[in-house]
Amino acid sequence: MKTLEELKAIREKMQGQVGLRSEDANQTRVVVGMATCGIASGARPVLTTLSDAVQTKNLTNISVTQTGCIGLCQYEPIVEVMEPGKDKVTYIKMTPEKALEVLEQHLIRGQIVSKYTINSEGRI
Repeated sequence: MKTLEELKAIREKMQGQVGLRSEDANQTRVVVGMATCGIASGARPVLTTLSDAVQTKNLTNISVTQTGCIGLCQYEPIVEVMEPGKDKVTYIKMTPEKALEVLEQHLIRGQIVSKYTINSEGRI
């Protein structure tokens, strides 16, 4: 069993690591659905493309992460964009090429790429 001091040190170390991963309230989050249905539909190359492009372009205000099932399996791969103070935008049937277009048009220029989105009523 660890001593109380060792446990406190581990706790502080882990809280520091969690702090490194925490997101800024002003940061745009890009989330790629990576459940089995997403992966089977090609989400992994979409995630890799977005992540690599954000790093290459040094877009420090954008975080690219993955999540589990989004619940719209027939529309996979799905990418959700969550910008502070704005409605979430859900992009469907994404490919690496479409993801790069979304990055350029939406994330950099601020123009939603409507032809790849689904609205709140589930219509394309």
